[in-house]
Amino acid sequence: MKLCTLLNQGNETLGVKQNGQVIDINHALTVRPAANIPTTITELIAGGEQAANQLGAYVQTLETNGLYIRNELDCQFGPAVTNPEKIICVGLNYRKHADETNSPYPEVPILFNKFNNTLTGHDHDIAVPSVTNELDYEVELAIVIGKTAKNVSEEKALEYVLGYTIANDLSARDLQMRTPQWLLGKTCDDFSPIGPYLVTADEVGDPQKLSLQTTVNNETRQHSNTSDMIFNCKEIISYISKHFTLKPGDIILTGTPEGVVMGLPEQERIYLKPGDTVSVSIEKLGTLTNRFVKE
Repeated sequence: MKLCTLLNQGNETLGVKQNGQVIDINHALTVRPAANIPTTITELIAGGEQAANQLGAYVQTLETNGLYIRNELDCQFGPAVTNPEKIICVGLNYRKHADETNSPYPEVPILFNKFNNTLTGHDHDIAVPSVTNELDYEVELAIVIGKTAKNVSEEKALEYVLGYTIANDLSARDLQMRTPQWLLGKTCDDFSPIGPYLVTADEVGDPQKLSLQTTVNNETRQHSNTSDMIFNCKEIISYISKHFTLKPGDIILTGTPEGVVMGLPEQERIYLKPGDTVSVSIEKLGTLTNRFVKE
């Protein structure tokens, strides 16, 4: 399934994309009532596999032309996951990205974190903070955990994945590099747009065979494939779970490929500014677009 968060008069509700359109589950339930159907992404995650199966079966009973069907272009999207306990990020996890920044390949995953204040959705405006002059984009495959994971093996790691979504790990490079700890440059408000859709793992298949792309004002800046990861999704999940418990709804950003502004020669770096539009795309997941405005 392709799941999403819809914003309806300030409320977050669950949507399911099907046949190029979006089903508003809350609205559908007023037309065709049913028990135990999740109405938010948080409820679906908490309900686990059973809730997902019930939702999938319910969606199959709905007519394709009901009043609960919405055009994708008319939807207002929230973050694909709205309240994770943890947002964990992996730095320098693509070979060509490490190369462009003249960094050695890490021997173990480099982990840092972001907070829920960084979450926003597709097609939302993002204010460029006045404290930075070096705002950069980073397309990333985001893993969403579906089951509690502690000390899991690499062989079984993908069994703990609910699905995948697109993230733009926005980074204020001047703040990020101010100290050895990257947190400040990663955690300004709305610095983690994710979505539009959370695509369940069964529809994605092998997460190491997905193309990624970033455009800025329709100019391609990043174009790579998840096969270039230094540590693949299985390794990342297993490694993290051996150090602390992953909970349902936790988000793992798996790193960005080459093509970021910071990777260019210094005289060629043109960082994001108000008026820019950035779209990040991942094969099978869709496209996440945000406009940048003055704070």
